[in-house]
Amino acid sequence: MVGMKRREFITLLGGGAASIAWPLAARAQQQTKIPRIGIIDDSPRWNAFRHGLRDLGYLEGQNIAFDYAYGDGVPERLAEAAAQLVRRPVDVIATYGTAASFAAKQATTTIPIVMISVGDPVRAGLVASLAHPGGNVTGNTILGPDIGAKRIQLMQELIPTIARVAFLWNPNNASHAAYRQELRAAAPALNAKLLFVEVGSAGEFESAFAAMMKERPDAFSMTGDPFHQLHVGWIIDFMAKNRLPAIYQLSENVHAGGLMSYGASQPDLFRRAATYVSKILRGTKPAELPVEQPTKFESAMNLKAAKAIGLTIPDSFLLRADEVIE
Repeated sequence: MVGMKRREFITLLGGGAASIAWPLAARAQQQTKIPRIGIIDDSPRWNAFRHGLRDLGYLEGQNIAFDYAYGDGVPERLAEAAAQLVRRPVDVIATYGTAASFAAKQATTTIPIVMISVGDPVRAGLVASLAHPGGNVTGNTILGPDIGAKRIQLMQELIPTIARVAFLWNPNNASHAAYRQELRAAAPALNAKLLFVEVGSAGEFESAFAAMMKERPDAFSMTGDPFHQLHVGWIIDFMAKNRLPAIYQLSENVHAGGLMSYGASQPDLFRRAATYVSKILRGTKPAELPVEQPTKFESAMNLKAAKAIGLTIPDSFLLRADEVIE
């Protein structure tokens, strides 16, 4: 250190310390990076998902963040919503329903996707199989054993004269092919004739439902298709005006004025999806997580809606319902 002044030595040492400190600070920032979860078409039903993550120790703004994009159930807009999340980018994309899940899969092959309440993910081309999904997509399906047929059976228990049942389906929802196949197979045993009502865009509802009524259905059934759900208020009003008994997949439709519902518990599926997101954030690959099937089913009945169409619900039937809305 001969010939070097004390001030020069301190300056050099300080510069060296700074050069060491900089990568350490950058590394610390990387280590504290908050994972970002992308959600397509946020709505109140996603609260169960957020609550599930919170129960697992994820607090928004502290160790997790949410990014939202909206496609309103329309295929073209869903594709753009998924692309927005990929560009941001996010660490995991969570999707509700087949159409949004398919849009996310088309947008990325690397970002993990956790799908929720999908109809038939294998038929829709989202996963290779339920046990071994492969790729970057996993999650859960809403399909249980003969769930569509079970809804018709419940309607017939309530109204034994039901013989013609209209089923609303969306040609843009790849999972609806499985629903139609299941219902066709079950129809003979149920002594029911099925009327398939196709609606894939907002402008088709009035004409499709007018044509449906000409076929004189005894009852109506629909799924939780996200696009159809955007118009469920109109559908419920149509059923009431035409005094047509209807059974829905989602209990929230019964809260909105629908007659009755039966299906997999949506809050349960969203909470289970939160568990999968947590596992992925901790390093598990989506391909290693089998697609889960529903284990919890629930039914709901709206007595006001029943009274409006002149229907009396037997006490024995009400006792079997998980929820009765008066």
